[in-house]
Amino acid sequence: MADVVITMKIMPESPEVDLEQLTKLALEKITAYTELDNNKVEQEPMAFGLKALKIMFVMDEAKGDTDPLEKELNSIPHVASVEVTDVRRTIA
Repeated sequence: MADVVITMKIMPESPEVDLEQLTKLALEKITAYTELDNNKVEQEPMAFGLKALKIMFVMDEAKGDTDPLEKELNSIPHVASVEVTDVRRTIA
C-alpha cells in the first residue's frame, strides 16, 4: 500500500482560542494515530479575526479512513469542527 497526504482543517470555537495550544494538542493526536511525525501546519484567516488550522500529514493508506482521528480531534476543548479537505497518494 502507498502513503497518503491528508489535509485537515480544524476550526476553533472563537478567535480567542490559543492556536499554539490547539496546534500542540492536535499534533499529539495526529502523531499517535499515524505513528509518524511529519506534518506541516498553517493558519488560514477566515473572518472577524478567526483563524483555522490547516494541518497536512502523511499516513499509511492501510490505516483506512480518518474517522477515528477526526473524532479524537473533535474532542479537543474549543474545537468547533474538523474537516478533511484533501487526500492524495504520495509518489515514491
